[in-house]
Amino acid sequence: MKYVFITGGVASSLGKGVTAAALGCLLKARGYRVSMQKLNLYYNAEPAFLSPLEHGEAFITEDGHAVDLDLGNYERLVDETLPGECCCTTGKIHRRLLERELRGDFHGMTIQAIPHVANEIKSYIEGAAECSGAQISIVDIGGTVGDMEASVYLEAIRQMRLERSDPYDCCYVHLTLMPYISTAGELKTKPTQSSVRALRSAGIQPDVIVCRTEKPMTGEAKEKIALFCNVKTANVIQNMDVDPLCRLPLVLEKEGLARAVLSELRLENAEPDLTALKSYVKSVDEAADPLRVALVGKYTAMPDAYLSVTEALRHACAQAGAKPRIDLVDAEKITPDTAEDLLGVYDAIVVPGGFGDRGVDGMIVAARYAREQGVPFLAMGFGMQLAVVEAVRSLLGIDDAHTAEADPLTPHPVVRVPEDRVCQNDSRGATRMGSSGVRLLDGELQRIYGADVVHERHSNRYEVDPAYVTDLERKGLHLAGVSVEAGYPEAFEMEGHPFYIAVVYHPEYISRPGKPHPLFVQLVKRGLERAHA
Repeated sequence: MKYVFITGGVASSLGKGVTAAALGCLLKARGYRVSMQKLNLYYNAEPAFLSPLEHGEAFITEDGHAVDLDLGNYERLVDETLPGECCCTTGKIHRRLLERELRGDFHGMTIQAIPHVANEIKSYIEGAAECSGAQISIVDIGGTVGDMEASVYLEAIRQMRLERSDPYDCCYVHLTLMPYISTAGELKTKPTQSSVRALRSAGIQPDVIVCRTEKPMTGEAKEKIALFCNVKTANVIQNMDVDPLCRLPLVLEKEGLARAVLSELRLENAEPDLTALKSYVKSVDEAADPLRVALVGKYTAMPDAYLSVTEALRHACAQAGAKPRIDLVDAEKITPDTAEDLLGVYDAIVVPGGFGDRGVDGMIVAARYAREQGVPFLAMGFGMQLAVVEAVRSLLGIDDAHTAEADPLTPHPVVRVPEDRVCQNDSRGATRMGSSGVRLLDGELQRIYGADVVHERHSNRYEVDPAYVTDLERKGLHLAGVSVEAGYPEAFEMEGHPFYIAVVYHPEYISRPGKPHPLFVQLVKRGLERAHA
């Protein structure tokens, strides 16, 4: 097993995750089997419990784990389905360690950061890598070199090279910021030098340095970094801002990132097959048909809270030749009086997942506006719950109907925790997580998929009460899908509407560049028809 460890310096939010994903894409294009891991420094044991306003969305894996959003970047760019064990946190490491102590594994020894916590980190990395069956495991170390909480992780990956029989089994890639000082008109190398000095003080000499810049690096700047940071000039890689992100592997291929890493690992640098990626990027570049999409949510202050949704929309737009303008619309600002002003200019409306009661009223108004005005509409997860609540209120005349998630005391809980799950106080145990089967009923949704049964990723504790389904059917909101295992309502579609579909699952998590999800494809198609009308 070969390991590539990616660390970050100078500042956070430099894009270690997408850089790791781009490297994985380039190595896979050369025929190598690649696995990806993300190690987060925070003590939360489960990313699912973090607010999306903290770190962005919690990405749902096929096997039912809520993980760091970077795993979504990995899946989309590397085009591999990853297990939940590819994401770890300090809280999870410490929990494993304490569980071992309670089992008596340490026989009364004093447990310390070194060697015990470092050993647990190494064990986790190696275990996840071996289970993947990969040849190269890329490990993204969260945080920034110099952070107190990063020190034990750096010590663990330092030891991993020493413990290998072949020192070329490990490669250290350091991502840093090279700021551009406009008044001086030049890029500054000092922050990178300082960051590498901090990394070397932890015992790690980087093999490859990737510099995030907003201006092109000169040859002189690369030589200066190589000299003062003790790396080959060819291993100093420029990583400029790109749009869209799917272009990044092509940019880093031109810069020689994969070549440098493979050289340090003493592996063959075969010619990569990037045909599919180049074709996708070309379709993005050539897209010219304008499409305006409103993404109505409650976490609009953090765009990454809806990263998978926006990426899924872009995938579908690329296939349709559409140039999207995706606006995050704050649900708390939407009322019956403001709906036309805030939503009237859009060709399609999306209401994504979420939880809690904040912004609920605005999302319900958005669902009603889309239904009554014939705007192509897609609701997912929590958005699906609220679309059904809106239909029960407006079409069935039950004004105080609600979801029990937002109003536990509602006399008409249209969406609630099923009785067989009520006694489970741990919300994880009461939640349907990961991929499960959906049986599609005769209708538009079945025609879109072209299948009778599909598998989609779920993350929902609450379910639509089947008692309302018959009355909704009479009013034109048809049940379009049920869960294979328990028959829970999974999807609804509106009769006589250009496109009005609400699903409790999350199609955005399985959409990939060049392989858009059919629901987003159809939404974009209907949105373009509205735009051209």
